[in-house]
Amino acid sequence: MQGLQQRCSADLAHLDLSPSPTTSPSPYATSFSIDGAESAEEKIQRLISEHPVIIFSRSGCCMCHVMKKLLATIGVNPTVIELDDHEIAALPVAPDCDPLSPTAGHTTQPPPAVFIGGTCIGGVDSLVALHLSGHLVPKLVEVGALWV
Repeated sequence: MQGLQQRCSADLAHLDLSPSPTTSPSPYATSFSIDGAESAEEKIQRLISEHPVIIFSRSGCCMCHVMKKLLATIGVNPTVIELDDHEIAALPVAPDCDPLSPTAGHTTQPPPAVFIGGTCIGGVDSLVALHLSGHLVPKLVEVGALWV
């Protein structure tokens, strides 16, 4: 196991997904502990699989705040991970990405990106569209993030 750099506030965790040269355990040891042999992609995939609702964001992203507030009004407290610029390339892209979108041709989902039940929903537009269509709450219930 490697040390893990983590800064926490009320509902946000910043993880440094880069390999650490130190082998001493971090004073911030939590359920976010990361095996030093994992690549950033493997770490992100593992975090996605371990959390029913997870948002990957850049530091200070206002759209992440909008996503958290929408989910909070429904009654869901998502896990939020802030990524550095070099870690963003490890984010998987939503398979149903709109080919006409400004991110068309990119191989990663630009932050903020929300994953529900291991599936990339996309950004704030996709999350709001899912909510307005009436499909967000059933999906959250299905993955166990919300009890109705």
